[in-house]
Amino acid sequence: MSAPRSICLLRLSAIGDTCNAAAVVHAIRQHDPETEITWVIGKAEAALMAGMDGVNLVVFDKKQGMAAYRNLRRQLQGKRFDALLLMQVALRANLASLCVSAKRRIGFNKAKSKELHSLFINERIEPTDKVHVLDNFRQFQKSLGIPLGEPDWNIPVNAEDRNWAKAQLDPGTRKHLIITPAASNVERNWMPERYAAVADHAASQGFTVYLCGGPGDLDKELAASIQAQAQRPIRDLVGQSSLKQLFALIGEASLVLAPDTGPAHMAVAAGTPVIGLYAHSNPKRTGPYRWQEYVVDAYTPALKQVRGETLEQSRWGQRLKGEELMKSITTEDVIDMLNRCIQEQNL
Repeated sequence: MSAPRSICLLRLSAIGDTCNAAAVVHAIRQHDPETEITWVIGKAEAALMAGMDGVNLVVFDKKQGMAAYRNLRRQLQGKRFDALLLMQVALRANLASLCVSAKRRIGFNKAKSKELHSLFINERIEPTDKVHVLDNFRQFQKSLGIPLGEPDWNIPVNAEDRNWAKAQLDPGTRKHLIITPAASNVERNWMPERYAAVADHAASQGFTVYLCGGPGDLDKELAASIQAQAQRPIRDLVGQSSLKQLFALIGEASLVLAPDTGPAHMAVAAGTPVIGLYAHSNPKRTGPYRWQEYVVDAYTPALKQVRGETLEQSRWGQRLKGEELMKSITTEDVIDMLNRCIQEQNL
C-alpha cells in the first residue's frame, strides 16, 4: 500500500490529548515532509498548535452547534484525502468525520470503539493492551507505515510569545516553579492550603513560584485561596496568558506542579519536568508521558480501596469518582516528590 500524500487528522479535544496527537503529527512530518496534513481541531486547542510547519489547522468550534458542522463541510469542500485518522471516539468527532472525504478511514480497534465509532471508519489500528494514550495514538502512524521512534512534540513558539514568557520570570533566580492548580473537573483539584504549603517549601529552596491558569472564576478563586494561605510571595499569572504564552512560560520554567489537567501534558511537550497529582484516573494511561516517575499516585491505592482491584485486574480506562480522593495526597507526599525531583534533575 502506497504511503498517503494527504492526511486529515481529526482530534478535536482536549488540550492533553491534542498534545499527545501532536507527537503523531510530528512523526508524520519527519517521515515525509511532503505529506500534506490537515488537522481538524477544537478552537482552544488550535490556538496552542498554531504555527505547526506544514500543517493546516481547520477549527471546529463546538460552541457553534450545528453551524460547526456546516462550517467544517464548507472548509473541506472539494478536498479528498488519501487517509483520515479519526483519533477520537466521541459522537461529536464521529459526526464531524462525515465532512471529511477520504479513501482510508482509520479508527480505533473494536475494544476502544464506542459512540458508533465503527460506522465511520473502514480500517482499524492494531489493538494495544494497557498502554499510555500516546502509545495508543502512535498506532495511527504505524498504520501509515511510519516506524515508532522516540516521540517528539515540536509544538512551535514564536519570538513574541517566548519574549512574553521570559519577561514574566524573576530575574533574581534561575529556579522557577509553575503551579497550574485548577483542573477542568473540580473534584480533580487538590486543596489550596496544601498547594500553599508546597509553594512555601519551594520558595525556601530558592524557587520563585508562579500560579497559572485560565480566566474563569474557579481558576481565579483557587489561586486567590492559595495566595491567601501562603507565607511567602507567589506571582499570580492566572488569566493573564494565552495558551501559547502559557506553553512558552512552561518551556522556560524549571518545574511544573499540576493535577490531571492539560498543562501537565504541555510540560511534557515543552520538555519541562512535571509533578502530576493523580487520584481519579490511571496515571500510567493518562499521566505525563515522560515524567511518570514524578507522579504522586493516589489512584492505585484508591482503586484497591474503592473497587477492591489492582491495576492489573481493573479495566485500563477505569475512572474513579469522589471529592475525597484528592485529599489522600498529603502535603508531605508532594514535598517529598518535589525534593526528589530537585535532586534528580539538578534544579
